[in-house]
Amino acid sequence: MTIEIKEFTENKIEDVVCYEKALRAEEDFYGWEIDDAYVRAVRNTFADSRFSNALSLLAYVDGQVVGRIDTSLIASRFDGMLNAYLDWICVIKSYRHAGVAQMLLREVRLRLKERGAEKLIALMAANDEAQRFYRAVENAAIHDEGIWMEL
Repeated sequence: MTIEIKEFTENKIEDVVCYEKALRAEEDFYGWEIDDAYVRAVRNTFADSRFSNALSLLAYVDGQVVGRIDTSLIASRFDGMLNAYLDWICVIKSYRHAGVAQMLLREVRLRLKERGAEKLIALMAANDEAQRFYRAVENAAIHDEGIWMEL
């Protein structure tokens, strides 16, 4: 299997919609609908300067997206560091355990480092499969606990 990593650009939205639908066909527990509102919201991010620090990559196999990773740079005056936040990494279930997620993570780390980020920070999903994945990430340490606060 040949995996190709490409940056998620506006012209790849339809590829992502197909990926999102395929993801749900194999596991239907994701919390948002893939509808016109979703497509419009994602399309709008490419013209919105608030998303200029976002970096999203797609993993393609045979011309189809099978995995996705989404990150954002975080500049903080707390310590003067530029870090990044890992918002999402997911691979279609039938393509898991084939190195897709590791390849996405490796590539995003390289690109974030090129942009000046020093660390990539993530919240770990609570499911067992995600826990095993994150605990196996090279050059990483698990710290603290995550909390989501509504605004």
